[in-house]
Amino acid sequence: MQRTSQKVSMAVIRRLPKYYRYLENLLNKEIYRISSKELSRIMGFTASQIRQDLNCFGGFGQQGYGYNVEELYKEIGKILGLVREYKSIIIGAGNLGQAIANYSDFQRKGFKLDAMFDINPKLIGLKIRDVEIFDLDNLEDYIRENNIEVGIICVPFSKAQETADRLVEGGVKGIWNFAPFDIKVPDNIVIENVHLSESLFTLSYLLNEYNNVEN
Repeated sequence: MQRTSQKVSMAVIRRLPKYYRYLENLLNKEIYRISSKELSRIMGFTASQIRQDLNCFGGFGQQGYGYNVEELYKEIGKILGLVREYKSIIIGAGNLGQAIANYSDFQRKGFKLDAMFDINPKLIGLKIRDVEIFDLDNLEDYIRENNIEVGIICVPFSKAQETADRLVEGGVKGIWNFAPFDIKVPDNIVIENVHLSESLFTLSYLLNEYNNVEN
C-alpha cells in the first residue's frame, strides 16, 4: 500500500510499533482477520483512531471484512523500515549495554549488532552473544571500515555528548541514546532519546494516584 503524501504526525508514528506488536501477537495466535472494533478492544485505542492512523498510509481494511492481519503486519513493518538490515554498535558494555546486546528481538527485526565498545580493559576482547567488545579508542575507524549506520549509547551522563560527537564523526546515520541526557546532533542525524527514568516516574505517578483513590 502506498503512503499518502501528507506529513504524518509524530504521535501516529509513535503508535505504529504498538500496532506492529499487537498484530504479531494475533498472528502467533493464528488470528488472520480482525475488525477495527476488535482491534480497539485489545489495544485500548478507539476504532476511529485506528482507522485514522492507518489511513495516513493508505487504505488497508475492507468494509464488512476488517483487516487482513498478516497483510497489515507486513505493511506496517515496511513503513517502519523493518524490511532491511541496520548495522549497529553499542557504546558502553556495562549492565545496560549487555542487556541490550542479549535482547535477540532487535537482531530479529533487522538491527544487526556488529560490535560493542568500552573503556574498561577487563571487558575488551570479551564477547556477548558472539559480539566482541572493542577498545573505545577504535570507535571512529571501526564505524568507517564496517559501514555502521546505528550507534546505541549506553554510557554515563557525563560521556553522552562526547560519545554522540564521536559517532557522528565516524559517520553513523542514527543514534539510539539511553544516557539520561538529551544529546545534540546535526540535522542529518536521526536521534531517539530513551529516558528509562521518565517511564518509571510515570509508573510512580499512577501508583500514587491509585493509592490516593484507595485511601
